Amino acid sequence: MTVNVPELFGSLVFNQKTMKDRLPKETFKALKKTLDDGAPLPLDVANVVAHAMKEWAIENGATHYTHWFQPLTGITAEKHDSFINPQDDGTVIMSFSGKELVKGEPDASSFPSGGHRATFEARGYTVWDPTSYPFIKEHTLCIPTAFCSYTGEALDKKTPLLRSMEALDKQAKRILKLFGKEVSHVATTVGPEQEYFIVDHKLYSERKDLRMTGRTLFGAKPSKGQEMDDQYFAALNPRIVEYMEDLNETLWKYGVLSKTEHNEVAPAQHEMAPIFSTTNLSVDQNQLTMEVMKKVAKRHGLECLLHEKPFAGLNGSGKHNNWSMSTNEGENLLEPGKTPESNAQFLLFLTAVLKAVDENQDLLRISVASAGNDHRLGANEAPPAIISVYLGDELYAVLEAIKDGKPYTSDKSDKMTIGVDVLPSIPKDSTDRNRTSPFAFTGNKFEFRSVGSSLSIAGPNTTLDAIVADVLKSFADELEGAADFEKALNALIVREVKAHWRIVFNGNGYDESWKVEAKKRGLLELKTTPDAVEHYLDEKNVKLFTELGVYTKEEMESHYEIKLEKYAQILNIEVNTMLEMISKDILPAAYRYISDVSETVARLKSVVPGAKACAEAKVLSELDALVDALSEKAEALVKAHEAAESAGDALAVAKAYAGSVKAAMEEARAVADKIEPLLGENYKPFPSYEDLLFRV
Repeated sequence: MTVNVPELFGSLVFNQKTMKDRLPKETFKALKKTLDDGAPLPLDVANVVAHAMKEWAIENGATHYTHWFQPLTGITAEKHDSFINPQDDGTVIMSFSGKELVKGEPDASSFPSGGHRATFEARGYTVWDPTSYPFIKEHTLCIPTAFCSYTGEALDKKTPLLRSMEALDKQAKRILKLFGKEVSHVATTVGPEQEYFIVDHKLYSERKDLRMTGRTLFGAKPSKGQEMDDQYFAALNPRIVEYMEDLNETLWKYGVLSKTEHNEVAPAQHEMAPIFSTTNLSVDQNQLTMEVMKKVAKRHGLECLLHEKPFAGLNGSGKHNNWSMSTNEGENLLEPGKTPESNAQFLLFLTAVLKAVDENQDLLRISVASAGNDHRLGANEAPPAIISVYLGDELYAVLEAIKDGKPYTSDKSDKMTIGVDVLPSIPKDSTDRNRTSPFAFTGNKFEFRSVGSSLSIAGPNTTLDAIVADVLKSFADELEGAADFEKALNALIVREVKAHWRIVFNGNGYDESWKVEAKKRGLLELKTTPDAVEHYLDEKNVKLFTELGVYTKEEMESHYEIKLEKYAQILNIEVNTMLEMISKDILPAAYRYISDVSETVARLKSVVPGAKACAEAKVLSELDALVDALSEKAEALVKAHEAAESAGDALAVAKAYAGSVKAAMEEARAVADKIEPLLGENYKPFPSYEDLLFRV
């Protein structure tokens, strides 16, 4: 059936077109002022908007509304209320007021607070974010909102993001003013490339580890993995085609600019990439996208896995965060132009990003830290845990010339000749794509490749916006008072490029020699989440966020506790699941096989006197030793787990999990994965890697 995409797109979104069509001119004008300038929305205007929104929602099948928000759990939250309003005659009418649109009051006691709020301090508020459009999901009008406590502390990921965007907007406009440009707004834009795995739902449901933890805790290596390089960009499986078509149509209804889809490197791994949007909208849409991906998969008898490392020995999944800055007039501030060496404005913003990344390696690593992402970073499939910046050869040469005080001479050709007469020469990009770099410049944006596939992109982008805003502020403070702007600008760029040259690395981030080199340069390698989070409350970090107004110190203290607690909780669930699978699935399967083979040997010897049954005896001997070893490893894991739980404060507990507990888990898995290949097909305790990866 032919799909009319323009008609379908945004059909479930109360966007500006719908607002303009349904609101009185003066109301739309007032709302537009709020959208563009952040002006407060008067209650009388909110009432008119609420009524129009309700009427539109009911026409599209909605019976309820919810304030849709993003607490510190990393996923979204919603409480549904119907539009019904009882009347004296026993009937109901459908109503929705401006007050209900603008503000809600959910119970905040059960959301993460890092121990800073007691259970009895339950009051929390949700506040409509008019810069992110309401949409209809199933039968409910979803209103994107910020979430804060009774005392005004942010309890969500949206509020700090909006604060950081405002901070960058303010400082970027100061810089542009120095170049004679008066703009009303500077916003960051993001396009997150979402990687994921798809497996059969029935097989998924038979794996306790996938259901409980999102990743496989056991699984012997299949006879074929990704070594043939035949999955990447390969023709799509018909079942996957149907899924992707349904996914696209659903996302288009929600106004998500779903653009690119393809097979990824590992079997059963795929990617969906949208066109970039303003950061706030992109964050909301990515949260919605992850939810939709899982729901659509279930409609097709599939399961969407968003964990960063669902399968050992195969590439994990990331979410490449393509980040840039643009003015309301459409100028991309990271666009080099035709001659980047003479583009002073571009070089200043580029230098600001380099300085921000170098001075805040810890904060960027913290922003992508999670138990799942720890499996992926530095595993020769994703960027290392060391933060560095890739610029490409031409920009590298430009900045090197600036650093060394030498004139820049480009020896790059404008065209790339492919060598086939019937194919035209094509413009050559000034930057290549370096898949091994965590933070790569790719033409007119930076690709932050360290973000994990299941993570909310709110945290990484809040950090990016804030650290760049902080540097732009220091640059503006210095340049605004300069007697000779051009001279001061040149001196600043030279000084800062020299000071932060260590962060620039165009080489292979997978190579072990880079770790040695990075250490010589003084770059941080924070391998685990606890290693990274330990730096979160460092004085410089608290100073940066609090002075910009992005976080309060109390909010940061809360985040510190939440990050460590969540890490430990995830590992705790994984340990309990692993132990249960060993005792209830793997060992019983091995016992059954040992018993049946033993009976077979006994019957064979009774029928064939003198039969040696060497093959059977060898299998039995191997399994017997492995079963004993697995039991011992399980006992060792229990002890490591108990020790971790009583290790001390949140950081000590998290470090114990990252160290001794994970080591004990890996040892137990190594033994279990040796048992699996020895068992007959009918004795497998759960679907194998081959089943999951090649039976979609």
